[in-house]
Amino acid sequence: MSTQPMPLFESYEIFIDLDFSLRTPGMACVREYIEKFPASVDAIKGYLTARDFLRAFSDNSLTFTSYRTHVERLLLWALIIKQKPFDQLKRQDAEDYLEFCRNPPADWIGPVVRGRFVTSDQTESAWGDPVMPNEKWRPFSLKQSKDSSNDLKSAPDATSGAAEPGLASSVTRYKPSPSTLNQIYTICSRFFEYMIEDGTAAANPFRMIKKRTLNRGTPQEEGSNRALTPLQWDYVLETAERLAQDEPERHERTLFIVATLFAMYLRVSDIVGRPNWHPVMGDFRQDPEGNWWYHVIGKGNKAGKVAVRDEYVSKYLKRYRRFVGLSPLPEWNEQTPLLMTLRGRSGLSGRQVRALLQSVFDNAVARMRDEEREEHEMNSLRAASAHWLRHTSATFDAPLRSPKDLQMDLRHSSLSTTQNVYYHSHDQERSLSVRGVGMRDRG
Repeated sequence: MSTQPMPLFESYEIFIDLDFSLRTPGMACVREYIEKFPASVDAIKGYLTARDFLRAFSDNSLTFTSYRTHVERLLLWALIIKQKPFDQLKRQDAEDYLEFCRNPPADWIGPVVRGRFVTSDQTESAWGDPVMPNEKWRPFSLKQSKDSSNDLKSAPDATSGAAEPGLASSVTRYKPSPSTLNQIYTICSRFFEYMIEDGTAAANPFRMIKKRTLNRGTPQEEGSNRALTPLQWDYVLETAERLAQDEPERHERTLFIVATLFAMYLRVSDIVGRPNWHPVMGDFRQDPEGNWWYHVIGKGNKAGKVAVRDEYVSKYLKRYRRFVGLSPLPEWNEQTPLLMTLRGRSGLSGRQVRALLQSVFDNAVARMRDEEREEHEMNSLRAASAHWLRHTSATFDAPLRSPKDLQMDLRHSSLSTTQNVYYHSHDQERSLSVRGVGMRDRG
């Protein structure tokens, strides 16, 4: 088959109106293109996984467009260049992909085009569909100056791989900036975090490589431990509270989700449910001593209970229940759904919860930028996902709780997992401990 890449996903306006219950590409040209790949690469599974991820971030057109660029490009690379399915990508594959993005081949680079797909004037196109891919589209786009507007008129020959002279001269100017490479790393990593939470992938190959790989010769920080800093968490929580105050009908639920995930180290599935379990308010239960517990069906369908902190009950659980017209505290065996849609229907999907959280993260970054915080204070927040709230809360609480108690509430099967991940020297403490140490006169 041809190795020429073509666009796979629609414009934002068309994408949000798709019927996602159909587990196949909506356009015939994309469907036929995907079907030409060998079964060994699981092309349709990769396409649908990428589409589900993009749907989770389709509340904002700019976010969607940015994510579409990088996820689509990664999918095409996996299918055409690496010839293996997403869920089999390893650390070395992630490094190979970053290297590929530094120096993409000439036939993957083209001008910025107005439309990814065009309407064919022919009754019968090669794809059997009046909509066909724009022949000028390429995964990597190169902006042109006015004096070089004629450089990219000709695309490289798809069969020989040779480029026209004008294109070749322009391709030599393609050089991704450090911020572009960082964005590639961040979005691809977030995509794999999504797949891990969704059970589609076992590991994140991008988290396994050191960030210095992005820019050789440029010092980079070591891989993040997926926990927000105290400053970032303050901004996230305050942003959620402001959104709830400004638009309570939309965002009281958002604040409740943020607080609930953080307060009890929960996964998204712990509040949206599983096929055999749907969370209800009655899953909050008070024992004879007056302690509150959240009863949950976790990974592997294991039943567990998580200790609930007092501040969460008094400040966030009661607040949300009053907002939706319930009594301040859950009643025994209460069957009110834990989460409801804005129209009052039962339950939310994991995709909807992640989209709400992403809007909070994005707004928090915007506030930090508006308040002129330093770049290093914001960088890791840009990569945050829903799962970061669980890690953040456990990281903050580790110095204050016994390892065994934290293990039970995290529902780790092994105490060593909890100790290895959360009981270590914290960067903030490590930095403070050395600041006042002088070079001489140590007594």
